[in-house]
Amino acid sequence: MKIPYGLSNFKKVITEGFVYVDKTAYIAALEDDGQYHFLLRPRRFGKSLFISALEYYYDVKHQADFDAIFSKLHIGQHPTPTRSSYQVLFMEFSGIATDSAESVYRAFNTKVDVALRNFLKRYEYPQQAQAGVAAMTSPYEKMEYFFGVTANQKLLLLLDEYDHFANSILAENMPLFKTIVGKGGFVRSFYETIKAATQRGTVDRLFITGVTPIMLDSLTSGFNIGKNLSLQEDFNAAVGFTKDEVAGLLQPLAVDCDLDAAVLLNDVTRWYNGYRFHADAPETIYNANMVLYFLDNFDTKRCAYPKKMLDANIASDYGKLMGLFGIGDREDNYKVLDELLNTGEVIARQAEKFDFDKGFFRDDFISLLAYMGFVSLQREELAGEVFAIPNHVMQEMYFQYFKAELERRNQIEIPNRGLASAVASLAADDNIQPLMDEMQRVLQVLSNRDFMKMDEKHIKTLLLTLLYHSPVYFIQSEREMNHRYPDILLLERSPYAVPHQHLIELKYAKKSEGVKGWEAKREEGITQVQGYLQLPEIATLPKLSAWVVLTDSEQLNVVKIQ
Repeated sequence: MKIPYGLSNFKKVITEGFVYVDKTAYIAALEDDGQYHFLLRPRRFGKSLFISALEYYYDVKHQADFDAIFSKLHIGQHPTPTRSSYQVLFMEFSGIATDSAESVYRAFNTKVDVALRNFLKRYEYPQQAQAGVAAMTSPYEKMEYFFGVTANQKLLLLLDEYDHFANSILAENMPLFKTIVGKGGFVRSFYETIKAATQRGTVDRLFITGVTPIMLDSLTSGFNIGKNLSLQEDFNAAVGFTKDEVAGLLQPLAVDCDLDAAVLLNDVTRWYNGYRFHADAPETIYNANMVLYFLDNFDTKRCAYPKKMLDANIASDYGKLMGLFGIGDREDNYKVLDELLNTGEVIARQAEKFDFDKGFFRDDFISLLAYMGFVSLQREELAGEVFAIPNHVMQEMYFQYFKAELERRNQIEIPNRGLASAVASLAADDNIQPLMDEMQRVLQVLSNRDFMKMDEKHIKTLLLTLLYHSPVYFIQSEREMNHRYPDILLLERSPYAVPHQHLIELKYAKKSEGVKGWEAKREEGITQVQGYLQLPEIATLPKLSAWVVLTDSEQLNVVKIQ
């Protein structure tokens, strides 16, 4: 099975025998829904491959290849009248340097210039047309000239990663963002020319992809024709994979390696699933590129999972998006993160656009997290939409960021090497003390401000923050088992073989309750753990050690139960 991880050229995927999950039925759905569309999804979700499918489906230049590319796919067997009928202008805005206004303008202008001249060459327009585009000095002028040259055509315009550079600018330099995107900015002028071309009929269809709607409000007056499909139920699974699609991709691995297909699917679900873009959508969606990474890096010789369950390139992409956490009031944003990690959920009214001139508040921040994929919609309540962290990958990202925030806020350093060594001692030697030493050191230097709100949930968050910096274990927090919720389970995960798995129950004793309170919490924890050990799901776990960790935010005591 050839895995198209990292590939976004649709023709290459189809004609060179790569596995492909057929999403082409959505092409007809798009036509039924209108002409001008936005689709926003988290990074590495499969948007670029989908937009490539649109290019090959509609491009008149690929008419001779249509059957070779589409005959076995849904849209090839149910084509629309518009197939192979457009000249297609494709643009993408990734890779733009954002260190200054000049560099952004120069790179954006170059992207536009190259795309327009490639189009004119491809469709054999006169040479002077290419020269005319090159002679224009601004993106606005280049687009105006281009639409004059193509005035008698009906074009399909595809824009991929429309907001890629804007996300970076917004995280680093809000004034610069407002300058280039706001009224009078060159980005806004660029989109004004596109709107005019739709009104004249030159741009007959338009499809734009991105991650966030951060530019939609800024572009509204210049570009208010696009329909945002991102939060519509019918397009919940337009990109990304459904459970059935992932099960089909995993089946060959299960057969070849004699693995339990249900266990394999369950593991992949915990790592990569959990995205929902409409409260009434029938199922959650898997991040497509993360699943393909798993398949591409699965060790078929040893039938073992990848050591790194998240590609470093994806981690880097999401790490850069973490910069957006600093927009608005950083302290308020920290409170949202604290609530997410300690309660598992937050409530907000999801914004479809952002107006940064009017401010950036809690609902805006949570909405931004949702668009980026750091949280996902769970359900609707009267108070608003309920969002939660979607999967294990995003939990890792959160705890890495939370560690950085703890260090920044409290001016401390928590060495990753020490944490990795402590978890290794726990896994190899059943020795929890090095981990407790690391935790004790952090507790001792945390500010009084953090102490004031300490409780069991905050202690658990701190311990999870330390644990998530080692890849050895699959970490489960408050997993429901017969209506009981063990605080932390550290379970062996392929390809790491460890001599010891662990159950950890955390208890927080208030200093004001003295020795009696301390002892009462200690006995409560012991009783709880003894109860957990009787649960069938726990009792059958091999190599399991069980612990009670008790603290008052200064003292820290460990009791081994098993």
